[in-house]
Amino acid sequence: MNIAVSACLLGEKVRFDGGHKRDDFIIKHLSKYSSFTPFCPEAIAFGTPRPSIRLINQNGNYSVFTNKDAHDVTQPLLESSYEELHKISKEKLSGIIFKSRSPSCGMGSAKAYLENGFSDSKTDGVFVTLCREKFPLLPMEEEGRLLDDWLRENFIMQLFAYDSMELLKENSPTMAILVDFHTKNKFLLQAKDEKLYRVLGNIVGNHENLPFTEIFATYEYNFKVAIAKKSSIKKNRNVLEHMAGFFKNELSKLEKSILHEQIDEYAQKLVPIIVPLSTIKLYAQKYEVTYLLNQKFLEPYPKELALRSSLSSSK
Repeated sequence: MNIAVSACLLGEKVRFDGGHKRDDFIIKHLSKYSSFTPFCPEAIAFGTPRPSIRLINQNGNYSVFTNKDAHDVTQPLLESSYEELHKISKEKLSGIIFKSRSPSCGMGSAKAYLENGFSDSKTDGVFVTLCREKFPLLPMEEEGRLLDDWLRENFIMQLFAYDSMELLKENSPTMAILVDFHTKNKFLLQAKDEKLYRVLGNIVGNHENLPFTEIFATYEYNFKVAIAKKSSIKKNRNVLEHMAGFFKNELSKLEKSILHEQIDEYAQKLVPIIVPLSTIKLYAQKYEVTYLLNQKFLEPYPKELALRSSLSSSK
């Protein structure tokens, strides 16, 4: 898959001071599974190094000014942002990672000021605003928020799920293939949003005998909306209990006790989710429960990323 990433996070020296903000998770780990398309509208507009800039709230409209001499640079930044937007639009993207707190790339973290110089609020940067309008369903996050284990795990899960849908589209899917795709994603979807999970089930059920192109388009939209939802301990526990139910006739009393104890301990934040998941996978292998072994929820992204091994990856 391909991810558009703020160039400074990739180690490119495009910051206003001529430096970079190389991100180890992106470079050392995510790079094993993705290619990157760099962007930096500020470097294109003003060069490197350059004067620092800030967002100014002018009666509800945001403009961009240099910090030192208060020169209005809104138009050149808008032009370079559209230029970068056009560039990344030509790529088959599965997500975008922005640089936090940047006037162009901050995602809800760009600090805005009043015209009198006082701090006003935090908002989206100029480039982020354009990206949200252009790619409303595309996974997007900023590197600052990815320091939170729960947000990181949810974002990476969304990335890989989104990419799986894009791959499905590229391979001329049929109704049978879509049903198989939905079946494998059932528990992942249920852990995201119970209502949308049921909506998606009704879509593939096709009780109204709609044309496949219409079914697929509706499914794709709702699938991408669903995977953008955040998981929770409560929702995950519900899924774990459902999965445990597949062994009710096979497990001994002791095995059942151990599994449900692990699920309870996960719900109490005593153990990470990988503990009950590993036990469920072990039992699924032992009793050859193919339906569970095919579930994306067991391994929604490469296990080497080890995002489920931390207690703080669940909330």
